[in-house]
Amino acid sequence: MGEKQKLLREADEKYGELRQAVDGLDEAQMSRVWLGTWGVREIVIHISGWHEAMIPAFGRIGRGDSPYPDGVSYDDSDAWNARFVEAKQGAKLPEILADLEASYRGFVSAAAALGEEHFAEGATARGLFEGAGPQHYQEHIAQILTGC
Repeated sequence: MGEKQKLLREADEKYGELRQAVDGLDEAQMSRVWLGTWGVREIVIHISGWHEAMIPAFGRIGRGDSPYPDGVSYDDSDAWNARFVEAKQGAKLPEILADLEASYRGFVSAAAALGEEHFAEGATARGLFEGAGPQHYQEHIAQILTGC
């Protein structure tokens, strides 16, 4: 099995764990603030935001371009996280969870479309995939399980 398949499988496993941590939480539990100014709701929204940001990045990588459009940088992740959350401020729980599912499917599909070489150790796509995918889920699974 190649590196790409291993990473895609790991993403599926960790995403399943993330969904288990979130499934069954009601609106009040999702909205309770316990992580600075965030609760589970904001965690889920920002994960979706990163998925959505990485989909076109993977497309650009596949074309041999830089992952980011000219003039765009994701270096200030806190600012992007805030932007993602602010954009969904009035969204209801079913919409937030549907966005998470749709963004995950798009994220994995866009990554899967890339060649195996993009998932070699140190490759840009691999770093982006791990950072917005399995590693990101693992970080937040632990927070959700201890914070709720």
